[in-house]
Amino acid sequence: MPRSPQLNRRQFLTGLGALVSLPVFESLLPTSGLRAAALGGIADPLAPPLRTAFIYVPNGVNNAHWWPTGSGSSFQLASSLAALEPHKRDLQIISGLGHEKANGNGDGPGDHARASATFLTGAQARKTAGSDIRVGRSIDQMIAAGVGAGYRLPSLELSCDPPRQSGNCDSGYSCAYQFNLSWRSENQPLPAERNPRLVFERMFGGGTLRDTAESRAIRTRQRRSILDFVMDDASRLQRDLGRDDRGKLDGYLTSVREIEKRVESFAAFGERPDAPLPAGVPKDYEEHMRLMCDLMVLSFQTRSTPVATLMFASESSGRTFPGLGITEGHHSLSHHERRADKLEQIRRIDEFYIRQFAYLVDRMKSVPEGDGTLLDHSLLLYGSGIRDGDRHDHVDLPVILAGRAGGASSTGLYRKLGSGQPMTNLYLSMLDLHGVSADRVGDSTGRLKLA
Repeated sequence: MPRSPQLNRRQFLTGLGALVSLPVFESLLPTSGLRAAALGGIADPLAPPLRTAFIYVPNGVNNAHWWPTGSGSSFQLASSLAALEPHKRDLQIISGLGHEKANGNGDGPGDHARASATFLTGAQARKTAGSDIRVGRSIDQMIAAGVGAGYRLPSLELSCDPPRQSGNCDSGYSCAYQFNLSWRSENQPLPAERNPRLVFERMFGGGTLRDTAESRAIRTRQRRSILDFVMDDASRLQRDLGRDDRGKLDGYLTSVREIEKRVESFAAFGERPDAPLPAGVPKDYEEHMRLMCDLMVLSFQTRSTPVATLMFASESSGRTFPGLGITEGHHSLSHHERRADKLEQIRRIDEFYIRQFAYLVDRMKSVPEGDGTLLDHSLLLYGSGIRDGDRHDHVDLPVILAGRAGGASSTGLYRKLGSGQPMTNLYLSMLDLHGVSADRVGDSTGRLKLA
């Protein structure tokens, strides 16, 4: 059966135009003995549900510095993954996964568009720059359709790049393929949100559209926090909580306020007449990625969504990294022709992106939940739809899993599968973990054991 959230009687704090989702408080749950008796041995519906995230990076990697050495539980992380060393026992790194449908298969060039279009679908994208786009349903939307009805947000789509839904982006392929990971149906992409302010409003706005707009206007005019509108409700809740849960509530609200302050500081920057970015989007790329990660963690902590996607950058990204001393665009560098200077810059970009993923893993581990942490009850997949940007190949893709999925996924492993395993076999097993029934995902041929 699908694993859906069973929220306690206090799911939200409410106020004018505000709806602040809450984590689960033990002191509001039935006692363990009474709960066990009532369940009669059935799995506890109040146990933490599985939450899954997919994090995408573009243009492949410098493989010489990305893959671990050793195998199984005896492996050493390569230099590009060094930031993950503190979390090594929380990882399952898998080699041998690929996307055959990202190859041309008679359609000619366009590997970047196909890489991102196929990444979560495992389907061949129709080569068109028009409105007749078609690829396949993505794994995140299969999860959302299977279990999302019990959540405030069936799915959450995030990106650090602006959305594009039309135009010719790669050798005759629509930009919709290159800028979207999530596909509700084979011809309906779900645009990702890049503005942290709008993500925050989506997560914490409440009531009618008029109430939400009025609340936002009052907060902006009076420089008040969204928490100001729910404090009366929070005070009432405090009286019902045990001492430990009161501390948990205080810590959670402090975290929400800190993120809100960061969101609002970037909104103020963006509203200047000379601002180069939309209101709410940080100028600093690393800060932008980390703020999106923090919002994702809040959505998981409060059990607001079962699944999220985050594009650190869209496929074929030409972003430069002046903070790393890199002024040539990432895509251009990825066509390295085995030049040592370009490969070294790619290695530094790989390290940079892995540091952001390590930040997300660390934040997930910092949130206590049930008998462990939020990460213990989640599964994060980090990867790219291209192995080597110079070859534009889609075999042996760089893939990392983090989290134990409630004990259903083994960690502390480097698994070498050998080339030729469809990545969709992994996705079919991930659907099983959510209790979502499916015979196939894209071009899957079977299931990949995770434990």
